[in-house]
Amino acid sequence: MNYQAIRSIYTFEMARFFRTLMQSFISPVISTSLYFVVFGTAIGSRIESVEGVDYGAFIVPGLIMLSVMTQATSNASFGIYFPKFIGTIYELLSAPVSFFEITVGYVGAAATKAMFIGVVILATSFLFVDFTIQHPLAMIAFLTLTCLSFSLLGFIIGIWAGNFEQLQLIPLLIITPLVFLGGSFYSVTMLPPIWQTITMFNPVVYLISGFRWSFFGTADVPIGLSLMAIALFTALCVGIIAWIFKTGWRIRQ
Repeated sequence: MNYQAIRSIYTFEMARFFRTLMQSFISPVISTSLYFVVFGTAIGSRIESVEGVDYGAFIVPGLIMLSVMTQATSNASFGIYFPKFIGTIYELLSAPVSFFEITVGYVGAAATKAMFIGVVILATSFLFVDFTIQHPLAMIAFLTLTCLSFSLLGFIIGIWAGNFEQLQLIPLLIITPLVFLGGSFYSVTMLPPIWQTITMFNPVVYLISGFRWSFFGTADVPIGLSLMAIALFTALCVGIIAWIFKTGWRIRQ
Protein backbone atom coordinates (compact mmCIF):
# COMPACT_ATOMS: atom_id res chain seq x y z
CA MET A 1 0.00 0.00 0.00
CA ASN A 2 1.48 3.34 -1.11
CA TYR A 3 0.36 5.54 1.78
CA GLN A 4 2.49 8.44 0.55
CA ALA A 5 0.53 8.54 -2.72
CA ILE A 6 -2.81 8.40 -0.91
CA ARG A 7 -1.76 11.19 1.45
CA SER A 8 -0.50 13.35 -1.43
CA ILE A 9 -3.74 13.05 -3.40
CA TYR A 10 -5.86 13.56 -0.30
CA THR A 11 -3.86 16.58 0.89
CA PHE A 12 -3.96 18.21 -2.54
CA GLU A 13 -7.74 17.83 -2.80
CA MET A 14 -8.35 19.09 0.73
CA ALA A 15 -6.08 22.10 0.11
CA ARG A 16 -8.26 23.02 -2.86
CA PHE A 17 -11.31 22.81 -0.60
CA PHE A 18 -9.83 25.03 2.12
CA ARG A 19 -8.82 27.68 -0.41
CA THR A 20 -12.54 28.35 -0.87
CA LEU A 21 -13.47 27.69 2.74
CA MET A 22 -15.83 30.64 3.14
CA GLN A 23 -17.78 29.74 0.01
CA SER A 24 -17.86 26.10 1.03
CA PHE A 25 -19.41 26.86 4.41
CA ILE A 26 -21.44 30.01 3.82
CA SER A 27 -23.32 28.55 0.84
CA PRO A 28 -24.84 25.57 2.73
CA VAL A 29 -25.69 27.77 5.72
CA ILE A 30 -27.61 30.21 3.51
CA SER A 31 -29.37 27.46 1.54
CA THR A 32 -30.31 25.61 4.75
CA SER A 33 -31.69 28.82 6.24
CA LEU A 34 -33.80 29.41 3.11
CA TYR A 35 -35.14 25.86 3.23
CA PHE A 36 -36.18 26.37 6.85
CA VAL A 37 -37.87 29.65 5.99
CA VAL A 38 -39.80 28.14 3.07
CA PHE A 39 -40.50 24.61 4.29
CA GLY A 40 -40.20 25.00 8.04
CA THR A 41 -42.19 28.23 8.35
CA ALA A 42 -44.52 28.42 5.36
CA ILE A 43 -45.34 24.73 4.98
CA GLY A 44 -44.64 23.87 8.61
CA SER A 45 -47.41 26.23 9.70
CA ARG A 46 -49.86 23.99 7.82
CA ILE A 47 -48.27 20.67 8.78
CA GLU A 48 -47.66 20.66 12.51
CA SER A 49 -46.07 17.21 12.75
CA VAL A 50 -45.25 14.12 10.72
CA GLU A 51 -45.26 10.75 12.47
CA GLY A 52 -45.21 12.54 15.81
CA VAL A 53 -42.20 14.71 14.88
CA ASP A 54 -42.36 18.49 14.49
CA TYR A 55 -42.23 19.24 10.77
CA GLY A 56 -39.33 21.67 11.12
CA ALA A 57 -37.28 18.93 12.78
CA PHE A 58 -38.60 16.26 10.41
CA ILE A 59 -36.97 17.87 7.37
CA VAL A 60 -33.52 18.15 8.96
CA PRO A 61 -32.29 14.68 7.87
CA GLY A 62 -33.60 15.32 4.36
CA LEU A 63 -31.80 18.66 4.16
CA ILE A 64 -28.54 17.06 5.28
CA MET A 65 -28.90 14.20 2.79
CA LEU A 66 -29.73 16.61 -0.04
CA SER A 67 -26.55 18.62 0.46
CA VAL A 68 -24.31 15.68 1.32
CA MET A 69 -25.29 13.64 -1.74
CA THR A 70 -24.90 16.53 -4.17
CA GLN A 71 -21.67 17.81 -2.58
CA ALA A 72 -20.05 14.37 -2.41
CA THR A 73 -20.92 13.70 -6.04
CA SER A 74 -19.78 17.10 -7.30
CA ASN A 75 -16.51 17.16 -5.33
CA ALA A 76 -15.46 13.67 -6.39
CA SER A 77 -16.43 14.14 -10.03
CA PHE A 78 -14.55 17.44 -10.37
CA GLY A 79 -11.57 16.07 -8.46
CA ILE A 80 -10.88 13.32 -11.01
CA TYR A 81 -12.19 15.16 -14.08
CA PHE A 82 -9.85 18.13 -13.77
CA PRO A 83 -6.66 16.01 -14.08
CA LYS A 84 -8.24 14.46 -17.17
CA PHE A 85 -9.03 17.90 -18.56
CA ILE A 86 -5.50 19.30 -18.16
CA GLY A 87 -3.75 16.00 -18.95
CA THR A 88 -2.06 15.32 -15.61
CA ILE A 89 -4.03 12.09 -15.22
CA TYR A 90 -1.36 10.37 -17.39
CA GLU A 91 1.35 11.28 -14.91
CA LEU A 92 -0.74 9.72 -12.16
CA LEU A 93 -1.40 6.57 -14.19
CA SER A 94 2.30 6.16 -15.02
CA ALA A 95 3.32 6.49 -11.37
CA PRO A 96 3.65 3.39 -9.14
CA VAL A 97 0.15 3.93 -7.75
CA SER A 98 -2.65 1.37 -7.95
CA PHE A 99 -6.25 2.17 -8.87
CA PHE A 100 -7.21 1.44 -5.27
CA GLU A 101 -4.81 4.07 -3.93
CA ILE A 102 -5.98 6.64 -6.48
CA THR A 103 -9.59 5.96 -5.59
CA VAL A 104 -8.95 6.14 -1.84
CA GLY A 105 -7.20 9.50 -2.21
CA TYR A 106 -9.83 11.22 -4.35
CA VAL A 107 -12.90 9.57 -2.82
CA GLY A 108 -11.60 10.01 0.72
CA ALA A 109 -11.12 13.73 0.17
CA ALA A 110 -14.55 14.16 -1.44
CA ALA A 111 -16.23 12.21 1.39
CA THR A 112 -14.43 14.33 3.99
CA LYS A 113 -15.62 17.54 2.32
CA ALA A 114 -19.19 16.25 2.24
CA MET A 115 -18.93 15.31 5.92
CA PHE A 116 -17.85 18.87 6.74
CA ILE A 117 -20.88 20.22 4.88
CA GLY A 118 -23.20 17.76 6.65
CA VAL A 119 -21.89 18.83 10.07
CA VAL A 120 -22.30 22.52 9.17
CA ILE A 121 -25.92 21.97 8.10
CA LEU A 122 -26.63 19.96 11.25
CA ALA A 123 -25.22 22.76 13.40
CA THR A 124 -27.25 25.34 11.45
CA SER A 125 -30.41 23.30 11.99
CA PHE A 126 -30.12 23.68 15.77
CA LEU A 127 -30.51 27.45 15.28
CA PHE A 128 -34.01 26.93 13.86
CA VAL A 129 -35.49 23.85 15.57
CA ASP A 130 -35.00 21.79 18.71
CA PHE A 131 -34.51 18.06 18.33
CA THR A 132 -32.59 15.18 19.85
CA ILE A 133 -30.67 12.56 17.90
CA GLN A 134 -31.85 9.24 19.30
CA HIS A 135 -29.14 7.09 17.71
CA PRO A 136 -26.02 9.27 17.27
CA LEU A 137 -23.71 6.39 16.36
CA ALA A 138 -26.14 5.19 13.69
CA MET A 139 -26.42 8.77 12.42
CA ILE A 140 -22.64 9.02 12.05
CA ALA A 141 -22.52 5.62 10.34
CA PHE A 142 -25.26 6.49 7.83
CA LEU A 143 -23.72 9.89 7.13
CA THR A 144 -20.28 8.36 6.57
CA LEU A 145 -21.59 5.60 4.30
CA THR A 146 -23.64 8.08 2.28
CA CYS A 147 -20.65 10.41 1.83
CA LEU A 148 -18.49 7.46 0.80
CA SER A 149 -20.97 5.87 -1.62
CA PHE A 150 -21.89 9.10 -3.41
CA SER A 151 -18.23 10.11 -3.62
CA LEU A 152 -17.64 6.80 -5.40
CA LEU A 153 -20.52 7.64 -7.74
CA GLY A 154 -19.06 11.09 -8.36
CA PHE A 155 -15.69 9.53 -9.13
CA ILE A 156 -17.36 7.40 -11.82
CA ILE A 157 -19.16 10.45 -13.23
CA GLY A 158 -15.89 12.39 -13.37
CA ILE A 159 -14.25 9.63 -15.40
CA TRP A 160 -17.28 9.30 -17.69
CA ALA A 161 -17.74 13.03 -18.33
CA GLY A 162 -16.28 14.38 -21.56
CA ASN A 163 -16.90 18.06 -20.75
CA PHE A 164 -18.02 20.32 -17.93
CA GLU A 165 -21.67 20.13 -19.07
CA GLN A 166 -21.70 16.36 -18.68
CA LEU A 167 -20.03 16.76 -15.30
CA GLN A 168 -23.14 18.55 -14.00
CA LEU A 169 -25.68 16.53 -15.96
CA ILE A 170 -26.26 13.58 -13.60
CA PRO A 171 -26.14 15.57 -10.30
CA LEU A 172 -28.64 18.15 -11.59
CA LEU A 173 -31.00 15.98 -13.64
CA ILE A 174 -30.92 12.70 -11.72
CA ILE A 175 -29.54 12.89 -8.18
CA THR A 176 -31.25 16.11 -7.04
CA PRO A 177 -34.73 15.06 -8.32
CA LEU A 178 -34.33 11.62 -6.74
CA VAL A 179 -33.50 13.24 -3.39
CA PHE A 180 -36.50 15.58 -3.58
CA LEU A 181 -38.77 12.67 -4.52
CA GLY A 182 -37.19 10.35 -1.96
CA GLY A 183 -38.99 11.64 1.12
CA SER A 184 -36.65 14.49 2.01
CA PHE A 185 -39.49 16.82 3.03
CA TYR A 186 -42.34 14.37 3.56
CA SER A 187 -43.07 10.86 4.72
CA VAL A 188 -43.70 8.24 2.06
CA THR A 189 -46.77 7.17 4.05
CA MET A 190 -48.38 10.52 3.20
CA LEU A 191 -48.58 9.52 -0.48
CA PRO A 192 -51.44 7.60 -2.14
CA PRO A 193 -50.84 3.81 -2.23
CA ILE A 194 -49.87 3.73 -5.91
CA TRP A 195 -47.25 6.45 -5.43
CA GLN A 196 -45.93 4.72 -2.32
CA THR A 197 -45.26 1.64 -4.45
CA ILE A 198 -43.57 3.70 -7.19
CA THR A 199 -41.47 5.58 -4.64
CA MET A 200 -40.02 2.31 -3.34
CA PHE A 201 -38.12 2.01 -6.64
CA ASN A 202 -36.22 5.18 -5.76
CA PRO A 203 -32.96 4.03 -4.09
CA VAL A 204 -32.56 7.35 -2.27
CA VAL A 205 -35.68 6.57 -0.22
CA TYR A 206 -33.80 3.86 1.67
CA LEU A 207 -30.89 6.16 2.50
CA ILE A 208 -33.05 9.03 3.74
CA SER A 209 -35.34 6.68 5.67
CA GLY A 210 -32.44 5.06 7.49
CA PHE A 211 -30.85 8.43 8.25
CA ARG A 212 -34.14 9.80 9.59
CA TRP A 213 -34.51 6.71 11.77
CA SER A 214 -31.20 7.55 13.44
CA PHE A 215 -32.66 10.94 14.39
CA PHE A 216 -36.21 10.15 15.47
CA GLY A 217 -36.59 6.37 15.55
CA THR A 218 -39.14 6.40 12.71
CA ALA A 219 -38.57 5.10 9.19
CA ASP A 220 -40.53 4.53 5.98
CA VAL A 221 -38.71 1.25 5.30
CA PRO A 222 -37.07 -1.28 7.65
CA ILE A 223 -33.62 -0.23 8.82
CA GLY A 224 -32.17 -3.51 7.53
CA LEU A 225 -33.25 -2.68 3.98
CA SER A 226 -31.65 0.74 4.26
CA LEU A 227 -28.33 -0.78 5.30
CA MET A 228 -28.56 -3.40 2.56
CA ALA A 229 -29.32 -0.75 -0.07
CA ILE A 230 -26.36 1.45 0.79
CA ALA A 231 -24.03 -1.57 1.03
CA LEU A 232 -25.09 -2.83 -2.41
CA PHE A 233 -24.78 0.64 -3.91
CA THR A 234 -21.27 1.06 -2.48
CA ALA A 235 -20.18 -2.38 -3.69
CA LEU A 236 -21.57 -1.67 -7.17
CA CYS A 237 -19.64 1.61 -7.42
CA VAL A 238 -16.41 -0.07 -6.28
CA GLY A 239 -16.89 -2.80 -8.87
CA ILE A 240 -17.45 -0.27 -11.67
CA ILE A 241 -14.34 1.72 -10.69
CA ALA A 242 -12.24 -1.48 -10.64
CA TRP A 243 -13.51 -2.32 -14.14
CA ILE A 244 -12.76 1.21 -15.40
CA PHE A 245 -9.12 1.08 -14.29
CA LYS A 246 -8.72 -2.46 -15.57
CA THR A 247 -9.99 -1.62 -19.05
CA GLY A 248 -8.87 2.02 -19.22
CA TRP A 249 -12.38 3.11 -20.26
CA ARG A 250 -12.59 6.91 -20.63
CA ILE A 251 -9.14 7.30 -19.06
CA ARG A 252 -6.68 6.52 -21.84
CA GLN A 253 -8.73 8.21 -24.54
